[in-house]
Amino acid sequence: MTKRMTLKLVAAAAILGVAGMAQAQQTIKIANIVELSGPGTTAGTVFKNGVELAVKEINDNGGILGKKIENYTVDTQTNPGVAKGLTQKAVDDGVFAIFGPVYSGSIMVSMAESKRGEVPNFTGGEAASITAQGNPYVFRTAFGQSTSFPKLAKFINTKAKTLAVIYVNNDFGKGGRDTLAKLLDGSPTKVVADISTDAGQVDFSAAVLKAKQSNADAIFAYTNEEESARLLRELKKQGYKKPVLGETVLTSQKVIELAGDAANGAIAHVGLTADAPQAGVKKFDAAFQKEYGSRSDHNGLKGYIGMYTVKAVTEKMGKFDSKAFAAAMKNINLSAKTNPGLLLDISYDENGDLDRESYLTKVVNGKQVVSEILPPVNKK
Repeated sequence: MTKRMTLKLVAAAAILGVAGMAQAQQTIKIANIVELSGPGTTAGTVFKNGVELAVKEINDNGGILGKKIENYTVDTQTNPGVAKGLTQKAVDDGVFAIFGPVYSGSIMVSMAESKRGEVPNFTGGEAASITAQGNPYVFRTAFGQSTSFPKLAKFINTKAKTLAVIYVNNDFGKGGRDTLAKLLDGSPTKVVADISTDAGQVDFSAAVLKAKQSNADAIFAYTNEEESARLLRELKKQGYKKPVLGETVLTSQKVIELAGDAANGAIAHVGLTADAPQAGVKKFDAAFQKEYGSRSDHNGLKGYIGMYTVKAVTEKMGKFDSKAFAAAMKNINLSAKTNPGLLLDISYDENGDLDRESYLTKVVNGKQVVSEILPPVNKK
């Protein structure tokens, strides 16, 4: 090889290196670490779709502060250990923010890695314990149980003097069951049956029989999507006629699809729903259906709004700085009027818990119907 050729190759490599650096400088990396297999497949996939729809819209409109979003997705397999390893890799890869996992049990393990790397971590998990750890880098995309359950308990007090609770025995289910039990203690409603079920459980005949034998005025069901549908089908099979109440999952789109007409009559407080009457939500619903050929549930909305939250806060700061971003999220109030992608006005407290409007819903003729819009918990 001649000296001249060697110099040309070195020059070419230098040009490619500069081009690569320039390309990296024009993008911002976001990691989607979600459940694409295992029990969390439904929740993780729809959450991912919501994030990706928001990324597509944001990039089509110039990105964030002139930078396009480079988004990649990996599968946690609904395994906390896998989620932890993937989060560690994302941190080492220099991502600006992480989305997921959705399942509470996984984020409880993986968020130690995003904290170590000082990377903002948006989760769909609802367990009260997630934001009780003092982790300044974890933020919810949905109500935590400490926000949603006071609204739910107030509603249950109007519907039942006695209650049978059927919950899934994981961080999500136990957290909800414990939070509700504390809120109902000393209230007009007494829990007369406490029924634990397993994640992925197929047969709910024994759980339903126990609930019926308790003679409670109503059942509160707090399980994941597939299990909720199986529970509703078993309730219909055993001829249960009393109210079935829940929180978010029970009247979600996926549960309605899986349970069929057994879902009719189910009532739930939900933090997000594609059936909400607000114009922004209706626009999201249409865009999601066009992109994926199906309707979103609350998980798609979580991911979508979470990504637009990253955009709103970063643009408010005027710079890309993960540590400063996490600090800016504390006690922030964001308006949907100035940030339409948020769909609803939203506020965060110092712990990473959010507050906004929510809804009471009922399944009528196979569709989730919003019966009432509830104000934010901390509305002044």
